[in-house]
Amino acid sequence: MTSRKRLVLSYCCLALLLAVLFAVSLFWGSVALTPQAVLAALTGRGQDALSVGIITQLRLPRAVMAALLGAALSAAGYLLQTFFANPIAGPFVMGISSGAKLAVALVMVLFLNYGLLTSSAVLILAAFAGAMAAMAFVLAAARRVQRMSILVICGVMIGYICSAITEFVVAFAQDSSIVNLHNWSQGSFSGMTWSNVRTAALVVLPALAAAFCLAKPMAAYQMGEAYARSVGVDVRRFSRLLVLLSSLLAACVTAFAGPISFVGIAVPHLVKQLLGSARPLYVLPGCCLGGAAFCLLCDLIARSLFAPMELSISAVTAVFGAPVVIGLLLRRNREDVR
Repeated sequence: MTSRKRLVLSYCCLALLLAVLFAVSLFWGSVALTPQAVLAALTGRGQDALSVGIITQLRLPRAVMAALLGAALSAAGYLLQTFFANPIAGPFVMGISSGAKLAVALVMVLFLNYGLLTSSAVLILAAFAGAMAAMAFVLAAARRVQRMSILVICGVMIGYICSAITEFVVAFAQDSSIVNLHNWSQGSFSGMTWSNVRTAALVVLPALAAAFCLAKPMAAYQMGEAYARSVGVDVRRFSRLLVLLSSLLAACVTAFAGPISFVGIAVPHLVKQLLGSARPLYVLPGCCLGGAAFCLLCDLIARSLFAPMELSISAVTAVFGAPVVIGLLLRRNREDVR
């Protein structure tokens, strides 16, 4: 099979999988709805107010949000893997998601203690500030260590520190704050509204578009900084853009759905294996499709496996994502031995 045919077939498979999972997300739930009722609600011809409300106000915004944030998280992971030239770099592993989680927790507790409501914009700004602070610590460590394995460990430790501080914040928060923080910190796509979708889209879509515009310099950067400079890439400016975009995407996900693990690591590697290519121009669209499909699948499992109880989305993504990372590390170890 030629590379072009493989790419087309892979994109078609990912798009079809995404469409199927999106449709199943609308049909599947604690309330059984017929296909006719779902289609009628989507086309505005529904007569049953209950089914129309379930589809248009609960399931549809949740499915759209899961797909949007899944694409953002996968793309953020790929950008970080490109920047650090490390296959297991990702928002969760490098401590970015934990930094965003800490900042959002502080803002939520502060606002709730004063009887104020937190807007989506405030949460995104807080998450971005926390993500950038965590990334600053990782970059500071990167200047002192040469081995990427040590750098990843530093990122994991920063994540643990942020998580520990978050637990202290929760311990001294009011009871109402603890309930909100606990539900959010577990990671979930439940409770999404169209207002959330619009706000997230205003952040994620421009960031993804900017990432696509960086596909050509990313391809040069993958060949090494010296080569990138030789073809006219401003490496310093390019590196800052990668850090900003990856942090912004990860922060948006954390602000709305809480910290979600392994999506940013596992999906880019699965997509690269499926496409048979590592070129950013090909991998980035695949990451968006694959990340959206992966999060829709995990969300379906999280809310269906033990219904009516809902699992943490991070627990489900870890079950699928961790084996991928383990397999990747074992394969790299075999290659190093050879």
